[in-house]
Amino acid sequence: MKTALATAAAIRAGETTALAECEAAIARIEAGDGDINAVVVRDFDRALEQAHAVDVRVAAGDTAGALLGVPMTVKESFDVAGLVSCWGFAEHADFVASEDAVAVQRLKRAGAVILGKTNVPVALADIQTNNPVYGRTRNPINPDRVPGGSSGGAAAALAAGFVPIEIGSDIGGSIRTPAAFCGVWGHKPTYNALLSFGHNFPRTEGCGVALNVIGPLARDADDLEALFDVMGGDTLARPAPRGPGEWRILLLPEHPLAPAQASIKAAITATGAAFAAAGATVDHASDLLPDLTLQYMNYVRMLLTAMARGAPPEGGSPMALPDWFSLIDAQAKCRRDWGRLFHHYDAVIAPVWGTTAYPHDDTPLAERLLQMDGAMTPAGAQLAYPGLATFPMLPATSVRIGTDADGLPIGVQVIADYNHDWTAIAVARAAHDLMRS
Repeated sequence: MKTALATAAAIRAGETTALAECEAAIARIEAGDGDINAVVVRDFDRALEQAHAVDVRVAAGDTAGALLGVPMTVKESFDVAGLVSCWGFAEHADFVASEDAVAVQRLKRAGAVILGKTNVPVALADIQTNNPVYGRTRNPINPDRVPGGSSGGAAAALAAGFVPIEIGSDIGGSIRTPAAFCGVWGHKPTYNALLSFGHNFPRTEGCGVALNVIGPLARDADDLEALFDVMGGDTLARPAPRGPGEWRILLLPEHPLAPAQASIKAAITATGAAFAAAGATVDHASDLLPDLTLQYMNYVRMLLTAMARGAPPEGGSPMALPDWFSLIDAQAKCRRDWGRLFHHYDAVIAPVWGTTAYPHDDTPLAERLLQMDGAMTPAGAQLAYPGLATFPMLPATSVRIGTDADGLPIGVQVIADYNHDWTAIAVARAAHDLMRS
């Protein structure tokens, strides 16, 4: 399968057509998705019409659009006019969106052809992808393992080679973890860098919740950049080009509250060594790091409140407004603390999650246990890793840097300063290239 940019270039040059590329993608999905169950809302007839319209435009001499004729899917939680947006809730399985999300509008303006939508866990609230409406999505690399969540269907569609690009959302690692588990690229943007209108809880008018962002996923780094650009990343400043030896890197292979798999820690250490060998400044510790224990506690409080839309826990009381404002104050301080660190470093490299893709397990996340290097560890504590970037609203790029003993991808996150999304992507590209060479 060609990359998104190669597909658009071939259509622009007359070497293929949007219709042919659309038909090929549909054939890949129909042949391979039976066991994976990634593309759960299919809109093939309208996609073929979209592709034909692109070809008519090209024949008339109009070849504009970075994603000209590129077939792709989008996460089920994004509104697409005429398609269901139920977020895995059985009670919302009949809700059909009346207009496209802003992100989908941008994709279509760039020439993309939307084939359908990919699977999510209920309420986008798990690190695996299973729900009563669409069923379970499996990891194409090993179907016995989860593809991650909540953008699990998106990452699985990419890893299976159905489409070259996808869009997802992230509040608790929901772009970064699926990308890591499936061995593809994913970027969690700076909070509010991209408009999320149309990525709403079913039958609401909101545009997401506190902490939540939307962002790109891709099989290829160039495609990731192009997709982020189309989604609105073009408004953010890009760093001057640098070689791998010109970056300042801080390694954070393990969180003080959450263990990490030995192979992940070793891969991060090896990545640091590769940067150092290229001439980069690489540190293994820094007194400038914020209080990560306090950050995690505040993050979980804000995350649970946001995901519940302010509803109190069973048998408990809702968070009082002064307590919410205190959390926002703590978040602002945390962001400033990270900002001081980024005066001395360009990026921090840390796990996205403490394990590689784990076996399917429908135990509630708060009670779920993970096997890690022969011991059992609570899954919920692993939210400390995505929280590193989410609570201070920082950008983070998920990138594959290795493979574990079970043949599963080892993905990590490259965290950069607020609004320095292109730096996170650039350092992630350097890490990927260094570990592949």
